[in-house]
Amino acid sequence: MRGPMAEIRLRHRARMREKDVKRMNETLMADFGFDKAPFPAEAERAEATDHHDVILHGGRILGLIVKEGDRAIPAVRALLANKPPKRYVTVDMGAIKFVTNGADVMAPGIVEADPAIQPGDLVWIRDERNKQPLAVGEALVPGTAMPRGPKGKAVKSLHFVGDLFWGFEA
Repeated sequence: MRGPMAEIRLRHRARMREKDVKRMNETLMADFGFDKAPFPAEAERAEATDHHDVILHGGRILGLIVKEGDRAIPAVRALLANKPPKRYVTVDMGAIKFVTNGADVMAPGIVEADPAIQPGDLVWIRDERNKQPLAVGEALVPGTAMPRGPKGKAVKSLHFVGDLFWGFEA
């Protein structure tokens, strides 16, 4: 997702089947604790890159789908509309500029994390002062080991404020 791409070109854009949207919503609601479904029943799916499809509604990207495994990821925009109580990773203010430029999250910059997080889980990254979503990633270590943990990567970044998916409007 990083790199010098100038824009996203969507191909094969079509409305999703309601049962597919429902399945994705149920999974994300259980995993993240959303109090309402992150994707509306009228959502569309389109091919965006070789590795990702996007979930759209009203011309805005609300989620990404990793083609390998058909795994849905809530976009930062969906997290801003409905901040979930689970699977959060809170970073200190010094880490924000790195996270919003797409860097993986390093353990020394984490001040708090949901202790239920396990390696491989999708997580959302937020700042410590305002608790605003900054990025979505995949946990590399358990949540209990994240806060001020040993050196190294704790979360692999998948989508972040400022990337091409964030700025897209159709």
